[in-house]
Amino acid sequence: MELLFINAHLMDPAAGLDQMGSLLCRDGRVAALCKEADRTALEKAERIDCKGLILSPGLVDMHVHLRDPGFTEKEDILSGCHAAAAGGVTSLLCMPNTNPSLDSPETIQYVLKKAEKADAHVYPAGAISKGLKGEAPTDLAALKKAGAIAFSDDGRPVLHTLMMASAMQEAKKLKIPILAHCEDLDVTKNGKINEGIVSKELGVPGIPRAAEDCGTARELALAAAYEVGVHICHVSTKESVSLIRDYQKRGVPVTCETAPHYFALTEEELLKKDADARMSPPLRTEKDRMAIIKGLQDGTIAVIATDHAPHTPQEKADFLKAPNGVVGMETSLAAGITYLVRPGFLSMMQLLEKMSTIPAKILHLPAGTLAVGAPADLILFDPDFCWRVDPNFLHGKSRNAVFKGKTLFGKVQRTFLNGKCVFINS
Repeated sequence: MELLFINAHLMDPAAGLDQMGSLLCRDGRVAALCKEADRTALEKAERIDCKGLILSPGLVDMHVHLRDPGFTEKEDILSGCHAAAAGGVTSLLCMPNTNPSLDSPETIQYVLKKAEKADAHVYPAGAISKGLKGEAPTDLAALKKAGAIAFSDDGRPVLHTLMMASAMQEAKKLKIPILAHCEDLDVTKNGKINEGIVSKELGVPGIPRAAEDCGTARELALAAAYEVGVHICHVSTKESVSLIRDYQKRGVPVTCETAPHYFALTEEELLKKDADARMSPPLRTEKDRMAIIKGLQDGTIAVIATDHAPHTPQEKADFLKAPNGVVGMETSLAAGITYLVRPGFLSMMQLLEKMSTIPAKILHLPAGTLAVGAPADLILFDPDFCWRVDPNFLHGKSRNAVFKGKTLFGKVQRTFLNGKCVFINS
């Protein structure tokens, strides 16, 4: 089957491609890039007119909680991938904090088997410790053999420092990235939101920023001491950005990510006492938000991931008792365009690079590119499409969207997986 995209604004950060043209897909792969004048020779292909739209590689989200197995009332692999397709995510890394956790070859294979029918490529992250308890290590080599492409205990930190050091060294041998949830739980205690003006005004227990910074400092020190790499998840504080930048300048192989809510929103969202604005780490201050943006601009923060974390409306009903987490795959591209591209902080190419090309490289995935021969995992989006986020029209199971009610710019119109259309904006 041949599919020809015509009148497209082609954007491929992997190749530095930013031009008008056509793209031909054949048998699920990119077959050719051609100028408009060349398309007359391709009469047999099904044509899609992309006038006014950008055609780019599908997004690669390296931080997603699919809740499957064990918590499928919140989300499951298929519903999560419906949401992914609607947001332009064609490849995703699912975190291991399921029930049972992804700490055995059997659970890794369960995810891969169920994902065969999904609307996105699903890649599992294997757990570092059994049951994510931080007590006994998993067999990382066996998890890799079963199909894990990264290791993490995300949802919580690896409690024992030497266990984390050992896992980092083993991951280096296996040539697989290790992802760190940076938090000192002794410092967090029973905190609910960022410790600061808003927590004091609401009379709510606060989470000191030092909880994240201490965790970040530990992982960076281990990476430097043992000469191993580490990827720091969901960076949210000014101090953590500075720490990471300093270690990168020293040559320590550390990468990191942030999420859209950290460059778009602040703790003031919590004044409404809406649990849909609670996540871990929490929303911070305006100074932190601007530090995150600066980190994105200078390359300290290489990746934008969502930390998509679904919860049921019933769980999110009580502000203080609700679990942390927000859904984000359907709003991530629009949030990036609205809060980074339109204000001039990043170019569209830089945004797409951080949401597709770079995470694909970190995870060693055949994604994030329009190169000939690459899988035809593509998105067509309108960067000027203006819409209001209504959780009732999201495609996953849960509705805990931190951007609900916000007006965003940019909307995915079609998503293609291996050349097959898996989403059309209706």
